[in-house]
Amino acid sequence: MTDVIDLRSDTVTRPTDGMRRAMAAAEVGDDVYGEDPTINALEEEVADRFGREAAMLTPTGIMASQTLLAALCPRGSELICESNAHLVAYEVGAAALIAAVQFRTVDGDAGRLGAAAVEGALRPDGFPYTPLGMISVEETTNRGGGAFHGVDTLREIRTIADARGVPLHGDGARLFNAIVAGGGDERAYGQVLSAFSFCLSKGLGAPVGSVVVADADVIAEARLWRRRLGGAMRQAGVLAAAGRYALEHHVDRLADDHANARVLATRLAEAVPGSVDLRSVATNMVYVDTGAVPAAQVVEHARDKGVRVGAMGDHLLRLVTNLEVDADETRRAADVLVAALAV
Repeated sequence: MTDVIDLRSDTVTRPTDGMRRAMAAAEVGDDVYGEDPTINALEEEVADRFGREAAMLTPTGIMASQTLLAALCPRGSELICESNAHLVAYEVGAAALIAAVQFRTVDGDAGRLGAAAVEGALRPDGFPYTPLGMISVEETTNRGGGAFHGVDTLREIRTIADARGVPLHGDGARLFNAIVAGGGDERAYGQVLSAFSFCLSKGLGAPVGSVVVADADVIAEARLWRRRLGGAMRQAGVLAAAGRYALEHHVDRLADDHANARVLATRLAEAVPGSVDLRSVATNMVYVDTGAVPAAQVVEHARDKGVRVGAMGDHLLRLVTNLEVDADETRRAADVLVAALAV
């Protein structure tokens, strides 16, 4: 597809020709007035897919998460989440600044929470303890290497949330990867999560945008927060058109990314024992232990050979398969990385 094979993230993709045509042809209006027909159609379609009352387009995934935290999590309360959750690691303190909440972090399994771990993190109710405002899960996990909870585990956590009278929030940036990998049911996820978001501009390949999904009253409050954060847009139907195209054409093909990730992982595990734990490869991410070779050195060597990868630590790489990397390019990238690890 390209001279450069880019495995740094699934955010690096560019709109396909079909997506560009859909964007160019999009009917638009002023969304602040609720008059952009393409945005309205996207939001209605998403709500229907998940069996929920309403949805809202946001420019970014962080804005999507923060609007829900602000709408659902009372100020001065805390939310339980995994220690390496995106909310904790990559959102530059937004939850403290915007929603005025604190984290109670739990060490999970590959970024996943379990019901027992959540139970163990619950503080007693009442004064002088910090009140619980929310339980949050990430689906799939980023720092956990693309692992996912699955609906059954989330139901167990939802039971705990319901017992404490708090919502179960889903940071579903790569939710569709979990759905495809688990042979999942969109409506099952839609029912088990109180409110959630997913990203259009990661594996789905749109250039911009995330979508928040919840009950209508929650979405109404989230719209206020979106505006406060500067996220209300005008003729943004061109962006919504890309999202609609992605949902129609790019969901099922996520299985190709998962297969390519498995090819990468298998080649590396066989050629460089100890570099990859094959059990950890569930979706489109592969974490690579570079051993004695500095990760920065591997990144530089691979870049010189036309393969871009990202370092996540001094001796750790993250590879993310995506729609711009086909099966042949995946095998070529694997060969380059095997050579780089042997330098």
